[in-house]
Amino acid sequence: MKRYNTLSETINELRKQGYTEDFNLQQNCLECRQGQFKLFADEFKIDSYYRFEGESNPSDSAILYAISSDHHNIKGVLVNAYGVYSDPITDEMLEKLQPRN
Repeated sequence: MKRYNTLSETINELRKQGYTEDFNLQQNCLECRQGQFKLFADEFKIDSYYRFEGESNPSDSAILYAISSDHHNIKGVLVNAYGVYSDPITDEMLEKLQPRN
C-alpha cells in the first residue's frame, strides 16, 4: 500500500486507477449517484484503505476506502471519520469497514 501525503492527493491517484464513484455510508449499504445506486456488504470489497491524521486536531482524522464491486462492475471511494463505529450502521457494515492490518 503506497503512502500519500494528503487525502486529496490519494483520491486523485485512486481516480486515475478507476475509482470514480463517490460512495456515501448509509445504515446498511453504500450509496452513490445521488442515492440511485446501492451496494450492500456482500456486494463489495475493500481494496485498500488510507488513514489521515489531522495536523492540529485529532478530530480531523479520516479514513479513505478504495472500494470495488465485481458484481456491479463499479469502483469508488468512501471517506469517513475514524468514528465510523459511532454511526448508526448494521453490524455487517461495521465488520466490512473495520480496517485490518
